[in-house]
Amino acid sequence: MKNVLICTTEAAERKRLKFMLNSLGFAEILEPADDDRALSMAIDHLPELAIIDLSPAATDCLSTVNSIREKLNIPVILLGKEFSGDLLEKAIAAGVGGFLAKPVREEELWPAIELASVHNHELAELKEKVAALEGALESRKVVEKAKGVLMRTSGLSEPEAFRRMQKLAMDKRKSLRQIAEAILLTNGN
Repeated sequence: MKNVLICTTEAAERKRLKFMLNSLGFAEILEPADDDRALSMAIDHLPELAIIDLSPAATDCLSTVNSIREKLNIPVILLGKEFSGDLLEKAIAAGVGGFLAKPVREEELWPAIELASVHNHELAELKEKVAALEGALESRKVVEKAKGVLMRTSGLSEPEAFRRMQKLAMDKRKSLRQIAEAILLTNGN
């Protein structure tokens, strides 16, 4: 069942959106009364998409967007009459994946949903890659530090220290990082 959260105070706009979303196959339309209720309803019902109206209190709206993105990692589309450059920057930083101008036209809704979904997927992949790279960088730092300890304590050259760590890793069936951490631990580093 595809479900979507619509957070807008304008009854006519909400009705139009509901009709268009139903025609696109969204079976459950969640309608919180305000931005404060939007987050708790999103957490309770786990929608696949959120469409949030840019209210006059834009900071509250963007705070809601940010919270929904952090907690649920779903695509969010911002709905509004106009978007200034400053607001666009803040919205993008909050994790908005798409923008729709009011009144929403049916031919613009599906492309906005698709783009927001693709943006959300790509962002998730990038975050995973960054985490993997940060882990690899941290492992490399630990290995380099352990190599330095072996060079200093055993009088080995850099290639010899690295080969010794590799051999230990193979013999013990441990990762190079685990061996490096053990070396650092036994040498008080």
